[in-house]
Amino acid sequence: MESSKRRIRIEKILEESTSPISASRLAQAFGVSRQVIVQDVAIIRASGKTIISTTKGYVLPDRGGATRVFKVIHTDEDTREELTTIVDLGGIVEDVFVYHRVYGVIQGRLSIRSRRDIDTYIHEIESGMSRLLKNTTSGYHYHTVKADSEATLDAIQAALQQHGFLAKLQDYEPVDFWNREGSGQVS
Repeated sequence: MESSKRRIRIEKILEESTSPISASRLAQAFGVSRQVIVQDVAIIRASGKTIISTTKGYVLPDRGGATRVFKVIHTDEDTREELTTIVDLGGIVEDVFVYHRVYGVIQGRLSIRSRRDIDTYIHEIESGMSRLLKNTTSGYHYHTVKADSEATLDAIQAALQQHGFLAKLQDYEPVDFWNREGSGQVS
């Protein structure tokens, strides 16, 4: 297949996918090497298309819906309950980040949409030499959550509050962590 046609097909596959697709999986589908797919994605990005790389593969940013940043705190043992609370109410946990007074914002992409994604995430943390990012700031951390509506985000916020997971912003914390308009409100 001609490379320009393959790139068009890659974009279409990503547009239709509800979950990340790995470069290896795309390579197998097109009968090319993983490196060819990585190069194709770089060319697609250079043309102005936003493609997000996650640990599970490539995704396009969600269009529509609503986004909110929640500041939360909990123990390591409560991580599954926190994430389950969000996804069971229809939220997608886009990322986890901390605001460190010395280092600034430190972020990791998650794209957690289901209980299966939660299981995979927890397994990766527990089986590796890594610790949860929240532990660099005494448990305080943030999640960017996407949902179909503000009403869904309100329900998620109420549930997080009910579980005791929401935390208050401190005076030294910037509200707009990304220094751009429309980045979502912090709760």
